[in-house]
Amino acid sequence: MNQKPSSEQARDITIIGLVVNLILSAVKFALGILGRSQAVVADAVHSLSDMGTDLLVLIGLKYWSAPADERHPYGHQRIETVVTLIISAALAAVAFGLGWREIKHLGGEPSCPPLTIAVFGPLLSIFAKELLFRRTRVVGQRIHSSALIANAWHHRSDALSSIPAFVAVLAASANPKWAFLDSVGALIVSILILKVAWDIAAPALSELMDHGATKEDLQHMTELAQSVPGVCSIHRLRTRRVGSGWFVDLHAEVDPEMTVRESHDIANALQNKLLEEGPSVADVTIHIEPNEPNKQEL
Repeated sequence: MNQKPSSEQARDITIIGLVVNLILSAVKFALGILGRSQAVVADAVHSLSDMGTDLLVLIGLKYWSAPADERHPYGHQRIETVVTLIISAALAAVAFGLGWREIKHLGGEPSCPPLTIAVFGPLLSIFAKELLFRRTRVVGQRIHSSALIANAWHHRSDALSSIPAFVAVLAASANPKWAFLDSVGALIVSILILKVAWDIAAPALSELMDHGATKEDLQHMTELAQSVPGVCSIHRLRTRRVGSGWFVDLHAEVDPEMTVRESHDIANALQNKLLEEGPSVADVTIHIEPNEPNKQEL
């Protein structure tokens, strides 16, 4: 069976997420208002922000999957990083807005306890968004998409944030004296959202600063490079993350007596080796040098 292109896989799962978020937002808003629950309304806003980031991924997908051109010789993968940061910023904005609202609400007049009907909103969200998180993460890991993985964690944050909302509404509806727990649950939701926002932003910010691969990945690349016949040794191995893959630069030493054609063939074999077997390697630039053991490194 032929597998769909990565862009189509990302589009399909994101459209599914968009539809699920639209339905969940409407249901939780209705139940939150009918059940007089601020926690459930806050949870509905979180689902609404999920829908916004689904749209953002769909729009960005069209651009970051475009091939390299004259003005962008390294491709457009950085757009995916920017989309990931925007998703994180959207989450943080939702978290601060909900948190500030509930802090002010806690200092005001006691609210009416929520009705039991409101618990069905977060309960439905917990199951639906956990399933959506698992499916979206699988696709994101398969196609090495940081934006899709970030969106998956956005789904997971909605599932997690529904848990304190569910508990708070259930407790507050059972005992009117615990009505304040509804606001406490909404405040906990905002804190969880804020943590997820940072977890998404941290690797994207690191990528924008051209962070390199881990020691394990570098060791793997070194072993692959030195296994290519004709390569005496390598040095000056450098990597930087661009979108879903590593851009690799390295110097390879070969027999100084071989012809230009022979050294060129070795460089091609080395490049193919890293692209096919390396850890998410997207591009390789190789500088060929003569192997001279007694020379001093400049």
